[in-house]
Amino acid sequence: MTDVTEGLWPYPRPDSPPLLTPEQAEHTLNVWLVSRFSMLTLFCLLEPLRVANRFGRDLFAWRLLSADGEAVVASNGVRIDVDGAIDSLGDTARLMVVSSYDAEATVRFQDRAVLRRIAAHGGWLGGLDTAPFILARAGVLSGYRVALHWESVAAFRREFPDLEVSPAHYEMDDTRLTGSGGAAGIDMMLTWIEQLYGPALVDAIGLQLVHQRPRGGEELPLRHGELPRSVMRALAIMEANLGKALSVPELCRLVGQSQRQLARLFQRHFGETPQQCYLGMRLDRARQLLADSQSLVTEAALATGFTQPAHFTRAYRRRFGEAPSVTAERGQG
Repeated sequence: MTDVTEGLWPYPRPDSPPLLTPEQAEHTLNVWLVSRFSMLTLFCLLEPLRVANRFGRDLFAWRLLSADGEAVVASNGVRIDVDGAIDSLGDTARLMVVSSYDAEATVRFQDRAVLRRIAAHGGWLGGLDTAPFILARAGVLSGYRVALHWESVAAFRREFPDLEVSPAHYEMDDTRLTGSGGAAGIDMMLTWIEQLYGPALVDAIGLQLVHQRPRGGEELPLRHGELPRSVMRALAIMEANLGKALSVPELCRLVGQSQRQLARLFQRHFGETPQQCYLGMRLDRARQLLADSQSLVTEAALATGFTQPAHFTRAYRRRFGEAPSVTAERGQG
């Protein structure tokens, strides 16, 4: 996992980056649009990737595909041109299926064969809304927890009693991703981006999309399961003390956990130390104050526990790529 926000581009890029080709991007997401797919689901899937390119470097490209390479009509009647047919995909492609009404009406035997070929070679397969039906009928979901739109759960359980249906909005594994569609696609993509590039980039994307992810529980499945109670308690204490800047020993005392053990748990779940996580939360709050409430830089610094302006400015610039005064000017404007 790398931090792509530090020292590479202004925060954010002054203009929206151009659409990237697979050759230009570090990761490419192929999206199979099934006839009458949900436009909302497609937008929620792609927008986090677009914004990630704005705040990072050239990270993500996407290709829209159909079964036959022809344009597809969404459930709202909008016709979408595509970049190709799904049978053009390589054996280890990363493919997300997006469908909604009548998920299987236009899916052919040869289309399911493409899914089985990708699965057999260890490829990355996902499905949103009703698309888990397509994946399950292709036989590529065995052994995986499945999340899908709540209206389809009863029918899915009847047809696939051997598959475990999850109450979560989405489920992520190394090679399988399923979700309920709609806004859940934002959270799914943010989690994927966080696994690749860390929380700082994801926080920036969330602010840009005016979207706040829920913490823990069924709404935000974690790759390693639910957060340990000590980690959740530490996060709650941090959030309640953004203006005090507790020391790590004091934080550990309040949590009832050794520094070494708490650091190990934070590294496992977030890829950073408790101190780094706490600093990031305080800086994010400072940025909110500067951008949304017309606070002065000194007021935002003091409100988030920074007593030395120089330290605050350095930390802020490292996280966001600009001086806090620049954010403040934008907020006042």
